[in-house]
Amino acid sequence: MKDNTLLTNQVTELLYQALETEKGGVQIYTTALRCAVNEKLREEWQKYLDQTKNHVQVVTEVLASMGLDPETETAGRKIVRHIGTALVKSMEMALRGGDPKSAQIVAAECVTLAETKDHLNWSLIGEVAKKAAGDGADVLKEAYDQVEDEEDEHLYHTQGWTRELWIEALGMPAVLPPPEEVQDVGTAAEAAQAKKGRKKAVASR
Repeated sequence: MKDNTLLTNQVTELLYQALETEKGGVQIYTTALRCAVNEKLREEWQKYLDQTKNHVQVVTEVLASMGLDPETETAGRKIVRHIGTALVKSMEMALRGGDPKSAQIVAAECVTLAETKDHLNWSLIGEVAKKAAGDGADVLKEAYDQVEDEEDEHLYHTQGWTRELWIEALGMPAVLPPPEEVQDVGTAAEAAQAKKGRKKAVASR
């Protein structure tokens, strides 16, 4: 890349954290799949695992195109890795507890936490791409366009799964798969609308 004017320290840090988040996501989904009891949730997470592996490659290529070493360590990157490792250990602890449905809820919560950070990363990358100019902006925009819709799905659908699995565990009527997945929501507004309409889904069952 010829134009590196957008590579401020904070943009570089964001990209390194994005890579570490995606790499951690591979481990998180791999562990979450061991916790999945619901077959449809297992299928969903397997798809997300495959997509996350591709996201690792996408961010690695962005860094390389900007002349940055994907192996460079930063303080923020270490923290992201620490959090990801803690989420994996939490799921492993839940698995050892001997209650598969509880472990599944823990996994859904851990995935939601990880995807909240991941979604934030890509939202910020999109903002940087909008404000920047030149080759660097084009690279970021291309990566953002490739990944953002998938990240929206990962977060909003898993939030729905987490809510409904908890509702089921509490002995109340749950909507599984959740309305977020059935309606294939891709924005916060759509997710809120799906959540609001879940009463109709419960009533129709």
